[in-house]
Amino acid sequence: MKVKIGSLEIKNPVMTASGTFGYGEEFEPYVDLDRLGAVVVKGLSLEPRPGNEPPRIMETPAGMLNAVGLENIGVKAFVADKLPYLRWHSVAVIANIFGETLDEYVRIAEHLNGVAGVDALEINISCPNVKKGGIAFGAHPGDAAEVTRCVKAATDLPVIVKLTPNVTDIAEIALSVEGAGADALSLINTIRGMSVDVEKRVPHLKNITGGLSGPAIKPVALRMVWDVARVASVPVIGVGGITTASDALEFLIAGATAVQIGTANFINPRATLDVLEGIERYLVEREIGDVNDLIGTLAI
Repeated sequence: MKVKIGSLEIKNPVMTASGTFGYGEEFEPYVDLDRLGAVVVKGLSLEPRPGNEPPRIMETPAGMLNAVGLENIGVKAFVADKLPYLRWHSVAVIANIFGETLDEYVRIAEHLNGVAGVDALEINISCPNVKKGGIAFGAHPGDAAEVTRCVKAATDLPVIVKLTPNVTDIAEIALSVEGAGADALSLINTIRGMSVDVEKRVPHLKNITGGLSGPAIKPVALRMVWDVARVASVPVIGVGGITTASDALEFLIAGATAVQIGTANFINPRATLDVLEGIERYLVEREIGDVNDLIGTLAI
């Protein structure tokens, strides 16, 4: 069941998705963290961030919209208060980081570099670049490559770049960040959407728009993973609407080396373990001795 994400080897291909699993400890009553391949923690900013005003979560058909606004305790508090718990476990820890300027990304990466218990970084490039009018770093190949290059220069850790789906050609973005040194790619982040209260004639979310996640986006995520896996030479991590082992297997067959479970954690706190055990059963029943022999076997 072992897979490699750059130089990082994890015990199996099942990870949590950032923002849906807290800092790991919150799921202790439900999930044996030592069984998972990796925990990707809630996105970390340079300083604590309160997030957006409520209401900031809205259930939608087959999914949910969120405009939480990347609320988090900040990188320093994470290292001091949250990471010690994770160090007691044998699970790989991937720190998701974000910023509104290149300098913020670099400073967070520098702060985490060499910290015991952090095994890799995942860069969220869906954030607005405030110095370029609020356009997301990940919306332009040049900007995406620049932030990747700067973070790579600031750390010795493997760097995973999380791609936004809100672009015309996600493969172009993928190749640009791979060329800038990304060790792996994770995709997709949420799809921008909105919902309206027809009685009050106002948006359901205070922020007006939010990120759509859950089963509704799985076909889009799967197609984008396939698009990227065909052209990228680095590992691809599939994210988006994975609820069951069958969902996860689709991503692996389409070319993903690993998968992340996100919104499903809100519905079923044991979703990660259910997916992992389902993949194991599938391999045993079909006498596939190594999960790597399944990856990218889609017949076209």
